[in-house]
Amino acid sequence: MNKTNHWDIFCRVVDNYGDIGVCWRLARQLSGEYGFIVRLWVDNLISFQRIQADIHSDLPVQICSGVEVLHWCQPLPDAEPADVVIEAFACDLPASYIAAMKARPGKRVWLNLEYLSAEQWVPGCHGLPSPAQGLPKFFFFPGFVDGTGGLLGERAQRLARAAWSQADSDAYLGQWQSPEANGLKVSLFAYGNRALADLLGVWQQSDYPVQVFMPEGLLLPLAEAALGLALPVGKTICRGALRLSVLPMQSQDDYDRLLWSCDLNFVRGEDSFVRAQWAALPLIWHIYPQDDDAHRSKLDAFLAIYLAACPGKSAQHLNDFWQVWNHGGDLKAAWNKLLPELAVLKSHAIAWNENLIKRGDLATNLVRFVNSKVK
Repeated sequence: MNKTNHWDIFCRVVDNYGDIGVCWRLARQLSGEYGFIVRLWVDNLISFQRIQADIHSDLPVQICSGVEVLHWCQPLPDAEPADVVIEAFACDLPASYIAAMKARPGKRVWLNLEYLSAEQWVPGCHGLPSPAQGLPKFFFFPGFVDGTGGLLGERAQRLARAAWSQADSDAYLGQWQSPEANGLKVSLFAYGNRALADLLGVWQQSDYPVQVFMPEGLLLPLAEAALGLALPVGKTICRGALRLSVLPMQSQDDYDRLLWSCDLNFVRGEDSFVRAQWAALPLIWHIYPQDDDAHRSKLDAFLAIYLAACPGKSAQHLNDFWQVWNHGGDLKAAWNKLLPELAVLKSHAIAWNENLIKRGDLATNLVRFVNSKVK
């Protein structure tokens, strides 16, 4: 039997869907691709249910997609510690679980799966040990460059993406709007962003149809205020050149299909940001805003890496639009400069995706790291 056959992942849901989105993808991949026995401890099953409809929010224990899902509550039920223990995003393991690890010594690997960052210090910290309550714990950092853990991405989804056709895209988007040959198809997902009103205004004045597919979420009340009408889920409204459909909350696999089907993807946080990169299409990222403006340096750090090999004019206009979308400015001017660059940016996104694949995905790199510690 594999020495690291049993894995536990602990997740506290902080930002509605981002934390659980990452943990759920990782749990499914470790179970489905590697055959590990995986338990996922989650403190908020209601948020989990929004992205995985067959999760029951009232069950303390359930099996979903081959993963044992447990409600992380207090007190934590007695549980034999796994061979590999992951606390996602410094969520802090329950004291009783740590006590059980101390009481049952063995060749066990304890990791803190960190947030994604492109900052220069990340490779230097990736994989470092840190004594934690008398037990070794390792920091595992996702990342975009060599010397990091890579990005979370399943083999099955990469194969499905490669097989996805224009006919598939038309059929998928056709659930809400019939795709127009000369239209620009946009998925729109972000935190509450005051620039949304300006963006919708620009799209209404476009010379050709702008077909927008917006999953319900934090943008919905802002869109309703900007357009001056209610936007029920499933409804499509037309204002000038704008065709806006409000989509129900998407499962993870369906959200991937939405990204593959659009010409430009607005994404947010970490999970959708990573999925847009695997989609290999132009993207606009709304980074999680922090009170001390720490997100500005994180945004700039990623842009420096992402645009390093992008042709100069296209890189500049994409950078400018990202800055306006995140920090404010003349959105109309930034959009008008960005629009002619989308073909170049699509080619760049494909090349970026190919480089990500060469570095290996996060789960694969994680398994290799764990195996190196149990030899």
